[in-house]
Amino acid sequence: PAPGAMSVRFGLDRLLAEPELRRPLAGRRVALLAHPASLTAGLAHALDALAGCADVRLSAAFGPQHGLRGDKQDNMVESPDFHDPALGIPVFSLYGSVRRPTAAMLDSFDVLLVDLQDVGTRVYTFVTTLRYVLEAAAAAGKTVVVLDRPNPIGRPAEGFLLGDGWESFVGAGPMPLRHGLTLGELARWFVAELRLDVDLDVVPLQGWDPGRGPGFGWPLGERVWVNPSPNAPSLFMARAYPGTVMLEGTTLSEGRGTTRPLEVLGAPDLDATALLAAMERLAPAWLRGAHLRPCWFEPTFHKHVGRLCSGIQIHAEAPLYDHDAFRPWRLVALAFKALRRLRPDYDLWRDFPYEYEVGRLAIDLINGGETLRRWVDDPAATAADLDAAAADDEEAWRERRAPFLLYP
Repeated sequence: PAPGAMSVRFGLDRLLAEPELRRPLAGRRVALLAHPASLTAGLAHALDALAGCADVRLSAAFGPQHGLRGDKQDNMVESPDFHDPALGIPVFSLYGSVRRPTAAMLDSFDVLLVDLQDVGTRVYTFVTTLRYVLEAAAAAGKTVVVLDRPNPIGRPAEGFLLGDGWESFVGAGPMPLRHGLTLGELARWFVAELRLDVDLDVVPLQGWDPGRGPGFGWPLGERVWVNPSPNAPSLFMARAYPGTVMLEGTTLSEGRGTTRPLEVLGAPDLDATALLAAMERLAPAWLRGAHLRPCWFEPTFHKHVGRLCSGIQIHAEAPLYDHDAFRPWRLVALAFKALRRLRPDYDLWRDFPYEYEVGRLAIDLINGGETLRRWVDDPAATAADLDAAAADDEEAWRERRAPFLLYP
């Protein structure tokens, strides 16, 4: 950290360093919900660090999507339960045969510690897993303690609120795509939103200021980035993700099978230079905050595997990044709109089972309704139309979330 800057301490590090925070765990069976980025400042995994605490009785562990070890690549690739031979405890999967903890799983602990690194976007399924464990804990009389971590992309909110009836594994509640909360703050919001009678505690971050550069959410230079999921390789991916995740609902590649997943978009039949020019004509203000560079890439797996794609890379990194100006959801929406203008008949929307949902398009599940897709497909709809509709939802969300904020 710069001279005089306060270093950021994560919830896990505080729990390990401050014995009074561990006192409520005394004499109780403790389970941990974690993934590969659940690390101390010194890069010890939370499971190992807690196992080394004489006053913590670990009885079980849980893994979310991609698994406790983070080895599973994609949508609907499940992780099995297993037994940890070193610790002698069961490790349960919440992305296998079940998404919610079963009665048998709940019987294995009294207190559940949740230590998950989020990336600040509603469709990142750790948000939904958090909701499910809070609901299960409420029903079973269990305690949940969220060991808070930063929202790496800070406070801005962007996108439509999830519509009624659009709840899914990528839609845990009426929040926009980019929610601007930490998991600890989200837990507090879920308890109020769902009227849960649950014993919830949050071990908050110390020294976290989401408005402070150069990280604007992530303590850049203080903490290393470790992938919370296989295709979340950097802070710069996280910044683009509230927009680029929409590519999962299209025939365009989001860069899976390349070394820059979810920072690029492209396809073999795309003309990236023409697309950029059309985007500039339609809504130049939506291109601000990052640099867009025409590029070529060839995915080694996933969409367009082995085919040369013409594409665009979003550079949301210093010195080309402006945190207050960057609006990734609008940026990628604009790419769709520009493609429709250039090629009205382009086969854009991908129809396939997405997070266990069939019969509804993935693009609609991601956006929590049909408004974005309809706007793209309506030749008469303008950038101003989308901007106004989304701005209303974004303002409503900022007001709704305000009572649950734990940080400046």
